[in-house]
This record gives sequence, C-alpha cells and structure tokens, in this order.
Amino acid sequence: MAIVAAADIVIRNLTEIDASAILGIYQQGMDTGHATFQQHAPSWDEWDQSHLKVPRLGAFADDELAGWAALSPTSSRCVYAGVAEESVYVGTSFSGLGVGRKLLQAIIAASEEAGIWTLTAGIFPENVASLKLHETAGFKILGRRERIGKMTFGPLTGQWRDVLSLERRSDAPQFT
Repeated sequence: MAIVAAADIVIRNLTEIDASAILGIYQQGMDTGHATFQQHAPSWDEWDQSHLKVPRLGAFADDELAGWAALSPTSSRCVYAGVAEESVYVGTSFSGLGVGRKLLQAIIAASEEAGIWTLTAGIFPENVASLKLHETAGFKILGRRERIGKMTFGPLTGQWRDVLSLERRSDAPQFT
C-alpha cells in the first residue's frame, strides 16, 4: 500500500460487496482490546441486521477499504427513531491519516440527512485517540459506566472495564 493522505480518501456508501473488508477492519479493532467487548467479528448477516441500512459509509484509498462508519439503533421504540449509536473503525494500516475524522464527519452529516438528531457512542477510556476524535466532532462525555463489563480475551482477560458514554446532539435547524 502506498502512503495515502486524507485528501486522497473517498467516502462512499457501503454495500454487501464490501462485507469481507468491513469485517476484517472490525476484527482489527477488536484485536486491540480497546474497541469493544466482542472478541470476534460477527457473520455478515449478523453485522447487517444489527446496523441501520443507511447511512453505512466507507473510506476508500485506491479502491481499498481504509475504514467504515455505521449506525445501530438504540431502541425499537418509535420515539427513539432519531437516536443511533455510531461506530467508526479504521484499518490499522490507515491509522493516523485522518480517515477516522473524515468518516465521522461524513456519518454525522449523513445521519442528519436521514433524520437522526442524536448520536451516541461508548468508548473505553484507554482509547484516547477515539475519545479525542469524538470530542473534536462535538461529542460530549455524559458519564462513565464503571466496571460495566469483564474482558474475556486478550491481555486484559478477566479485568472489569469502564466505558465512557458520549453523545452528540445535532444543531441542524430541523432539530432545534
């Protein structure tokens, strides 16, 4: 892979054709031990069913998926239709190149176009880069869920982990 600048990254909608690359990047995030409590990437069907159909965005560098962003519903109740949990994952070989920033900005804009006024995120406190990225994009830390889950894999196996709850409210006129 050639060195890629953020300006060379193209954001486009993801499709099932991208499934293998999406799950591969997801697994890379899991392997860090600081992205999720989940140890293994799910099947494509599981991933597909757990995320909203739109928006699902990918960052591409020369047709290679560099990262992805997608939303999950927070509740099946109709009053929460405008609230979604956001996920952004960047492939390890694209880390530090501004891919996450471009994806987060794009998913925020796309979510507002889709009628979503609140985005949430849960981030391990040790994931400093993700916290900084989200705070720069207007997310606020609402609180810390202490010892909310115990790691079942990796170097932190058996340790209780805290998760910071973040939220971003849209300031788009239709939501204010």
